[in-house]
Amino acid sequence: MAMMPKRVKFRKSQRGRMKGRAQRGNYVAFGDFGLQALQQCWLTAQQIEAGRVAATHFLRREGKLWVRVFPDKPVSGKPLETRMGKGKGEPEYWACVVRAGRILFELGGVPEDLARQALRRVASKMPITTRLVVRRRGL
Repeated sequence: MAMMPKRVKFRKSQRGRMKGRAQRGNYVAFGDFGLQALQQCWLTAQQIEAGRVAATHFLRREGKLWVRVFPDKPVSGKPLETRMGKGKGEPEYWACVVRAGRILFELGGVPEDLARQALRRVASKMPITTRLVVRRRGL
């Protein structure tokens, strides 16, 4: 089942802007390897779930996977062939606003070659270009 908030203060939100780079969530914090976004986008709950399923299926429940994004933005849409006006449409799906530099998924407890293959499969489900990053040791 796709992710969504349990409850929200407001049912509908405005579109907003995706300017600039990610200020938070831009380094590998939990695992050893991460998948970093290189562009900005709205990542839907279905896309996040597809990436999660692809990784867990490939790893056969080995290691640990962290999903570092959560879809908390309601995206509304109006039905097809509807005239202009009559207010804002109903919420269609939930999305996460992703800016460039954001870590989307993290993997830990698996060798590097296996992590690369798993994250490559996850990257194929994403609508943007991504790269694999490795946790910095020390400092």
